[in-house]
Amino acid sequence: MGKHIGKQSAIFENDIYILETASTVGPKEGEGPLRNYFDVILDDESFGEKTWEKAESKMIKTNMELVLEKAKLKFKDIDYIYAGDLLNQTSGSNIAIKDFNIPYFGIFGACSTIGEAMALASINIESGIGKNILVGASSHFCTAEKQFRFPLGLGNQRPLTSTWTVTGACAFIISDIKSRVKIKGITTGKIVDFGIKDANNMGSAMAPAAADVIINNLKDFNIQPDYYDMIFTGDLGYIGKELTIELVKEAGYDISKNYTDCGIEIFDKNTQDTHSGGSGCACSGTTFAGMIYDKLKNKELKRILFVPTGALMSTISIQQGESIGGIAHAIMIESL
Repeated sequence: MGKHIGKQSAIFENDIYILETASTVGPKEGEGPLRNYFDVILDDESFGEKTWEKAESKMIKTNMELVLEKAKLKFKDIDYIYAGDLLNQTSGSNIAIKDFNIPYFGIFGACSTIGEAMALASINIESGIGKNILVGASSHFCTAEKQFRFPLGLGNQRPLTSTWTVTGACAFIISDIKSRVKIKGITTGKIVDFGIKDANNMGSAMAPAAADVIINNLKDFNIQPDYYDMIFTGDLGYIGKELTIELVKEAGYDISKNYTDCGIEIFDKNTQDTHSGGSGCACSGTTFAGMIYDKLKNKELKRILFVPTGALMSTISIQQGESIGGIAHAIMIESL
């Protein structure tokens, strides 16, 4: 069985693989630099539905069906589902999978949800209970803006610190069936709160948690940053990325040479008017399902640290003036 390593990490002794991935994104994401990596690019953000929330659920459902098709599996082959989103009570995922008839853990880690799902699915397989686990996460620009910031109809000007919530859904099959991409270990994050209260500056709110989990991964496994070909955080954007580099540097590690953020990779800042970059559960999820997984399969990347990040806020916490705690989970992934 796996071993607890250091302060907050675990290494797996059983073979745990990412068998297949699938990604569905909105039209804006399809115009970005990663367009050729996505499986499905929607023509419009409503996806033929009457509400954006219904569109998000439809996106989750069809994308999960797609990943099963790509993996040549049926729903009866799936032991558990771990999934979540940003909608209240993870209603997007709940509605999407209600007819699948598969045991389900609905989870919430804000925009770090796909990392949490991957970690929990890996622990499940390591325990010997599950064999094929379906994990997923989603977000939608229109539903997120309406829920956390301002109704789109108001046309509010977005500050330069803001990020653009990615419209998309990702789904992965975590399995004991051998593939070219393996999960070696995890470092579970903890809530880190630097007192940021601005919902339009989530990069600064999440960066301390990202830095903390990266530092603890390096300490727990007694490795240096160059152990990894690349370190990918979830959705810190330009501001959060620079802050993360500085915070990790204060702990004695330089990650500047092999570190990027999915929120920077998914949009073109200069041509797409996304200010500080991308955010949302689907930001890291679709970037991994597309570009990162492809590079691992083709051995362009040998070892990476995948660190989805999340801002743990709600409509209630914002209204009551609470600060925004950050969370991040690190997944150690290797190509074979």
